Amino acid sequence: MTDRSGTKDDNMSEPDQTWAREVLNSLREDLNASVRAIRTKGPSQVQFWVIALLIGVTCGFVAMGFRLGIEWLQALIYQTPNVARLHRSAALLDWYWILAIPAVGGLVVGVILHKFTPDGRVRAVADVIEAAALREGRVERREGIASAVASFLTLSMGGSSGREGPVVHLSAVVSSAISRWIKADAVTSRDLLGCAVAAGVSASFNAPIAGAIFALEVVLRHFAVRAFAPIAIASVSGTVVSRLIHGDLAEYTLPSTTAFRFYVELPAFMLLGVFCGIVAYALMRSIFWADTLGNDIQRKTGMPRYLRPAVAGLLLGAIALEFPHIIGVGYGITSDALAGRLVFTQAVIFSVVKLVAVAITMGGRMGGGVFSPALGIGAMAGLAFGIVATGIFPDHSGSATLYALAGMGAVAAAVLGAPISTTLIVFELTGDWQTGLAVMVAVSLSTAITSRLVDHSFFLTQLERRGVHVAAGPHAYLLATVRVSSVLRALSTPPAPTDDQIDALIKQGVYIDINATLDQAMPLFDRTGQPFIPVVRPGMNGAPPEVRGALFHVDALRALNRAMAAVSAEEHA
Repeated sequence: MTDRSGTKDDNMSEPDQTWAREVLNSLREDLNASVRAIRTKGPSQVQFWVIALLIGVTCGFVAMGFRLGIEWLQALIYQTPNVARLHRSAALLDWYWILAIPAVGGLVVGVILHKFTPDGRVRAVADVIEAAALREGRVERREGIASAVASFLTLSMGGSSGREGPVVHLSAVVSSAISRWIKADAVTSRDLLGCAVAAGVSASFNAPIAGAIFALEVVLRHFAVRAFAPIAIASVSGTVVSRLIHGDLAEYTLPSTTAFRFYVELPAFMLLGVFCGIVAYALMRSIFWADTLGNDIQRKTGMPRYLRPAVAGLLLGAIALEFPHIIGVGYGITSDALAGRLVFTQAVIFSVVKLVAVAITMGGRMGGGVFSPALGIGAMAGLAFGIVATGIFPDHSGSATLYALAGMGAVAAAVLGAPISTTLIVFELTGDWQTGLAVMVAVSLSTAITSRLVDHSFFLTQLERRGVHVAAGPHAYLLATVRVSSVLRALSTPPAPTDDQIDALIKQGVYIDINATLDQAMPLFDRTGQPFIPVVRPGMNGAPPEVRGALFHVDALRALNRAMAAVSAEEHA
């Protein structure tokens, strides 16, 4: 309200100001009350969906920031205006720069991992799967951030790996921080982890359907209906962020000649699936072999672990002198394969060299993921196969580029152990839904073959090599989630064993640490046949162990049964 002079009546605005303050205070109190309720009772369904939306947006920005940061640093270091054609600009550099850039990058990566991780190892998708199975959906924060920085530098300075693995783990760091803040229980924390992974993958690939399925198929490893809605919300949110920043564009553009002669060519795509399964197995085994070789060299020579990535970077630089296309993620050479711009010899040689470069990068512990390299190697291997197939039967064949598309999906699906989400990613990456039958045939056969040669996938085999038994299913790893301290009986609780019984078993060496888990205790029961095992805390400075209670076989079996029931309830909710 104003007076005749046109000035505002300050006295009349005081009630309005008071009302506004009351509204703001009320909103603040309601928000604080909601946060307290979430932290004490857990989120309601609507609150959970809102949290999923926020995680999706956050992880979408994380994924895009990671991508744009890599492209910016690549353009700066390699002096290129188009990072999609990075290999062409790198080929114009002086030879010493091609050698020095990845070597220096590897040295910086090695120092970071040496300082901020206990084992000098980059965290990636396998660690997220382990967190979902064994760590209540929570990953390490310090090691996770260090790994993201290491992978960022690796991909920017000549490493030959993918960016999706680091994005998945960095997204898991975000969800873990939120889970700790709201004090989420194990089930809620795992679902939030699925939301973060879905958003990160969908933002990286501009593929919302595949991102949601990837989180369920690869990370959570179940398709619970309860988890699907929030994961879908997060996946769509991540995609929206990606499209706002990067545009609604397919990652790869296919030529218009991907004709499929339908039933006539099906046997060829079945053979392609078998061939791609072998290629995927070769890729995985080469990475594991390189990692083992690196461990052996490091142990025998006494080389500091922070030099290992630098040596790997120097080897990559030497390869890049002749084959600069190995530098970085490799989307440019993958696009060339899908567009049929490579001849047969180029497709074969480039795919082999890329496989070697990926093995050196991963075995040298430089960082990055395996998804994008699998796509690129699959596209080149598929193109080579297609050139041969269409050359033998030109009257009954479509385009060789269709074989490149199917090969891309087949190798990636076999490596990831994710036929459903990989098939969807291929469709969403290319925007070509007319060739689905060819891709599905190749993907199904490659996955079926490779899953019998390794522990289901690259990630699960990584975990098995570390002694983490997730591949076989919950019955194989649930014992490792239950601590002895949570199941033991106090000696004052009847029926309790006598002191003489406990002393006799300890003298025989039959006892277990209070910090152990049931996967360590059950073999003792099987070996000794005892109904109980003494639980001790190790003595300090040579002192005898301190008895803290007894673990009964029947109590351990009950704890396992409860854990199995909880997993079943979660998966079928």
